[in-house]
Amino acid sequence: MLFELTEEEKLIQAAAARFAKQELEPAAAELDRTKNRDILLTNLKKLAELGFMGVNIRSEYGGTDSNSVALSLVLTELGRGCAATAVTTSVTNMVAEAIESMGTEAQRKKYLSRVCSGEYPAAGFGLTEPEAGSDASAVCTTAVLRGDHWILNGRKIFITSGAYAGVFIIWAVVDKDALRGEGIGAFLVEPEFAGFTVGKDEEKMGQVGSAANELIMENCQVPRENLLGDVNNGYRIAVSELAGGRIGIGSLALGIGLAAMDYAKEYAKERVQFDRPIAEFQAIQWKLADRYTELEAARLLLLQAAHLKDQGKDFTKAASMAKLYASESANRACYDAMQILGGYGYSREYPLERMARDVRVCTIYEGTSEIQRLIIARQLLRQ
Repeated sequence: MLFELTEEEKLIQAAAARFAKQELEPAAAELDRTKNRDILLTNLKKLAELGFMGVNIRSEYGGTDSNSVALSLVLTELGRGCAATAVTTSVTNMVAEAIESMGTEAQRKKYLSRVCSGEYPAAGFGLTEPEAGSDASAVCTTAVLRGDHWILNGRKIFITSGAYAGVFIIWAVVDKDALRGEGIGAFLVEPEFAGFTVGKDEEKMGQVGSAANELIMENCQVPRENLLGDVNNGYRIAVSELAGGRIGIGSLALGIGLAAMDYAKEYAKERVQFDRPIAEFQAIQWKLADRYTELEAARLLLLQAAHLKDQGKDFTKAASMAKLYASESANRACYDAMQILGGYGYSREYPLERMARDVRVCTIYEGTSEIQRLIIARQLLRQ
């Protein structure tokens, strides 16, 4: 399929590229070094003002009213500038889409305007638990209806934006006797709700500017009307939204990979060894050729998955293929970019060591590469 971007998509991509170059890239190293949360929150607010916290959300709820292709383009450009900001934007958009697609009209009006406008700095996707990582159906958090409130008890881990999200989707078991993957509900939880506590901020290898927190619910009181979708439909919501989230993670990984290779390419043209620029050596040229070819293929896979999603078609396999290939290609790109820079690439004086740390998790979150291969294989064998 030949992808010709619409004028709207081109404008959105250009706006994201400008913001990444002017606002994110200059501050990325400081954010990584100091974890200065003010830098992140300031840029998140600016992104909301540009309409990037609800790219695929209808304008009546405060969104940009664009599409999944545009969101993929935005996240790639943001990933070029700062992965920590890009992942926060990706997850926030994923949560917003879940609320729009599965929420009641009252839930949409209450939460989407706050997410899209930046009143909430971010939104959180509360699925992962100590015993429920790749196996999302194994969640142990429970929800019991008592009068006008659901009472939630349990613990979530590695939740992006846990320290500053204004709303979370929390998954919890509502029927312990149900079949596996059944009897799970999804709930809209605000951090101010009684019994809700944000726990430790994880010390991560990369993307350290964004928070990843433990969430603790001890008799957390959630209003009855904050159930998202049908009472036993939570697992299906999670699976559906994770597929879209994989396009987002693949897109930001692509951005990191492109940024790394662009930096290495310019370095290779200027670095002189053996009396000539190292870009003239075949060993360097082949690294550039191989990695840029892979990244271009990743871009097309991501656009294909986003296009299928926009068309309302099944995009599960396409999203997993795109996420798998983009994240692994981006890791290879960062590795080779560092090789091209040699010792300088390993130094914190240059951005490549940060990019190498930032890109590593892209093969893990929103489903590991191994889980993507499992999904792809299952989809193929059903055909």
